Amino acid sequence: MHMPNQSAPEFELLRAAYAAFNARDIDAALALMTPDVAWPMAFKGGFVRGPEEVRAYWTEQWSEINPNVEPIAFFPEDAGQVLVEVHQVVRDLAGAVLADQHVGHRFTIKHGLIQAMEVCPL
Repeated sequence: MHMPNQSAPEFELLRAAYAAFNARDIDAALALMTPDVAWPMAFKGGFVRGPEEVRAYWTEQWSEINPNVEPIAFFPEDAGQVLVEVHQVVRDLAGAVLADQHVGHRFTIKHGLIQAMEVCPL
């Protein structure tokens, strides 16, 4: 049984990561990840590994689309994982909405840092 107070640091970590992503502050976001982080290429498939690959992926992504992701709810799971319900709005660079949906992001937390993220059904 997870007690809410035990999960609070993980939730704060993830809130900070979403805030950094939405602010396009790559350095702040990468500081919250492990050196071997695995991150999904949501619009291309597959994963990138390590902070520099994440940086390159996000830089490319933001040159093509303008995503904003707001965490709605956090669900602690086993083995240091947290499922986050996310409201995701993706616009093109002219501002037209391409996607407006609720999705699941499952994070693996290790030593207080994000080790992996995967997109999953809610």
